Amino acid sequence: MCSLIPNLEGISDNIRAISIVDRYLEHDRVYIFENGGDKKVYLSSADWMTRNIDYRIEVATPLLDPRLKQRVLDIIDILFSDTVKARYIDKELSNRYVPRGNRRKVRAQLAIYDYIKSLEQSE
Repeated sequence: MCSLIPNLEGISDNIRAISIVDRYLEHDRVYIFENGGDKKVYLSSADWMTRNIDYRIEVATPLLDPRLKQRVLDIIDILFSDTVKARYIDKELSNRYVPRGNRRKVRAQLAIYDYIKSLEQSE
């Protein structure tokens, strides 16, 4: 469950929450902050749930290697481009599929697999 309610005017209107449930179980814990074009990327052992913040020892670390940082950003871009399994979590918490419109089909988990495979072949 997502406690954040996106698209509330003046509160969270610049936030979108997307859920992708597909074949592989994954829990990306990537936090991206940007200010004035300066992107900071963090990898974390936990999401921002009360039980993780208040009752556990968790860690978040900045991703400093520019090459790895770009790979993580590329993967996040692939996730946001999903037109098959992605669902918007809206203020009604209806979890509707992201409308594809005339965009090509992108199944993020398969696209990420292909992306990583291409990286391995180029090295």
